[in-house]
Amino acid sequence: MQSNYESTDRPAVSGMDEAAVIRNLSLVSLIGNSVLSGFKLFAGISGHSGAMISDAVHSFSDVLTTLIAWVGVRISRKEADNAHPYGHERLECVASLILGLVLMATGIGVGKVGTENILSGHYESLTVPGTIALVAAVVSIIGKEAMFRYTRYYAKMINSAAFLADAWHHRSDALSSIGSLIGIAGAILGLPVLDSVASVVICLFIVKVAFDISKDSLVKMLDTSCGEDYEKKLKEYILSHDDVIAVDMLHSRMFGNKTYIDLEISVDGDKTLREAHEVAERVHRDIEHRFSDVKHIMIHVNPADTAV
Repeated sequence: MQSNYESTDRPAVSGMDEAAVIRNLSLVSLIGNSVLSGFKLFAGISGHSGAMISDAVHSFSDVLTTLIAWVGVRISRKEADNAHPYGHERLECVASLILGLVLMATGIGVGKVGTENILSGHYESLTVPGTIALVAAVVSIIGKEAMFRYTRYYAKMINSAAFLADAWHHRSDALSSIGSLIGIAGAILGLPVLDSVASVVICLFIVKVAFDISKDSLVKMLDTSCGEDYEKKLKEYILSHDDVIAVDMLHSRMFGNKTYIDLEISVDGDKTLREAHEVAERVHRDIEHRFSDVKHIMIHVNPADTAV
């Protein structure tokens, strides 16, 4: 399946292990972001750095988006019921979309103050940041990069779009902290406007990631095809079965973090109904085993001329 972020190759986990992974991801993100945002806010205020205050707001938004991701993932893992016979996977996309919109609003807000300071032209009146703001930027870069790697690894393990989006939110925070570091260092060295420039740079990073997250969520909510490469690999695997003579039709669509397949295959027309059914069952079973993202396959069997 195509994605804006990562391949979904990952080790499989049991339902019980998955619940533990979701809980741990949420706790690590909530605690880490709360501590970092608090420290950066303190450093930004005491160090008179607009860039660091903006960075703190960015980190604090991570607390909210992690809660959204956690709720979305928990709901999406619910079993199908009478009201939702196809499951709840799309609710995770809804959570990711909300996350992207929150991130977009955060980015625009972060860049607004910095842009106003730059356009004012009164750079001499800007306060030079203190050393504590510089230290906070370094701590943020290290901490957020570590959280990105941790969250990405386990998000791929449980195939969670919401937590993968949350991982890239951590990476965007690390990148924005690099912008803060450069801006604060430049301001300390005699160019106070660079602190405001850093705020605008942070804004651009946040908005770009927010756009990617929102786009990925919408794609997966609109029954979008999984792409030519994915369908080519799937078709080749189906044709590797001895009793499958041809693939007459193959359609794929994304359903949240899962895939639905509509398939027509040709088998020997002289086979009995029971034999043709067994071929379809074997193809169905093998695909779901080989392609772990496939939730359901609808297979129609066509009779083929044995001379083909």
